[in-house]
Amino acid sequence: MSDRTEGSGVDPTSALAGAPELRFPRYRLTVIEGPDRDLAIDGGAAELAIGTAPANAMILTDSAVSRHHVAITPTPRGHAIRDLGSTNGTAVNGVGIEGAFLAPGAVIAIGRSRLKFEVLGGEDRAMLSSDARWGRALGASEAMRRIFAVLPRLAESDTTILLEGETGTGKGLLAEAIHEASPRAAGPFVVLDCGAIPPTLIESELFGHEKGAFTGAAAARIGGFEAARGGTVFLDEIGELPLDMQPKLLRALEDRVVKRVGGNEPVRLDIRIIAATNRDLRSEINQGRFRSDLYYRLNTFRLRIPPLRERRDDIALLVAHFYRQLSPAGDSPPADLLAELARHDWPGNVRELRAAVERAVLLGDPAVWRALSDDATALAEDERFVDGTSFRAAKERAVAAWEREYVRALIARHDGNLSRAARAVRMDRKHLRELLRRHRITADDT
Repeated sequence: MSDRTEGSGVDPTSALAGAPELRFPRYRLTVIEGPDRDLAIDGGAAELAIGTAPANAMILTDSAVSRHHVAITPTPRGHAIRDLGSTNGTAVNGVGIEGAFLAPGAVIAIGRSRLKFEVLGGEDRAMLSSDARWGRALGASEAMRRIFAVLPRLAESDTTILLEGETGTGKGLLAEAIHEASPRAAGPFVVLDCGAIPPTLIESELFGHEKGAFTGAAAARIGGFEAARGGTVFLDEIGELPLDMQPKLLRALEDRVVKRVGGNEPVRLDIRIIAATNRDLRSEINQGRFRSDLYYRLNTFRLRIPPLRERRDDIALLVAHFYRQLSPAGDSPPADLLAELARHDWPGNVRELRAAVERAVLLGDPAVWRALSDDATALAEDERFVDGTSFRAAKERAVAAWEREYVRALIARHDGNLSRAARAVRMDRKHLRELLRRHRITADDT
């Protein structure tokens, strides 16, 4: 994915490689032991999910199998199987797994059932876009071009879309690009971040409230759904929506009607819904943290945005785009920078990559930005930012650490001169002074 600013000078088609379609061997899954013995299903280019819930491609009656137990996904390396946070786990050829690649003849154990994976003759095909750009989104990899191939038809419809992917993969940018290519492009694009709104205010933020509906409601206020009339609502971090709010959202999506908090008048909706999450909602359903009926309503069409480590072919394209965008002269990135950035897995994905390129443009000296890049990687791998800390708190800490190093390097590069440093990065001088005070960094106040 790319940043929101156009005009980088990048020719994304120059990064294209490969055929206009992907081909995957067809396979068959057969239940060889368990209540559903002899049940079989064929798969190929699409993800195949297995569980007891009706939304699965292969539905089992085994009570020891979770509602959403495993999913098999085709990849260039082969067919990958992934446990979806099931209660009783998954084993392949007797070995417990969270994820693995399936070899022909592999036996998958879930619950009391055993399934055999057999490769069939023939191939299943998936179309690729001939372009490495769709709207403001960039991606030359096969994974991204496969997504780009289906987006034009999705944009033309009013279909509800669920975008899944790790933080920083560009789900918000893709949602906005879908809106801009849709018949609703002239209408508003309203972003509602379910992870950032306090639980006590989320109903009001979504549906609005009447005057006096609660303490502090001094005036009536329309909600995000009402404000998006004729356009698109982007429900970001939908997996963070409180459980008690989920049936109210489901009712609004089903009926296309809401009532403001404290009001009785129904408000008719004319909106398109795009939702995004960095969680696998099927795992959340298994854990009782997300309602299955809301998931089925959102899952009209699901797109998984792969992390950068799964589409390393995009790194050079994105680095060139960001570098030309951020460099005052619109220069191309130096070869040693490209080589250095290509070494990393980028756990923060495109957002982290852009920040690294911004540091490189700002600092110039490869030795300095290489050290900062190593610091950022160590920070991302620090267990304090995984266990026992909420996502929001971890994100705030990581951003603060990056901000501190950025400002320190900026001031050092301009010999402590605050005014010169602020002009160099087009930052308000007062804001830079506030950042220095916040991080206890000294500079010449000139």
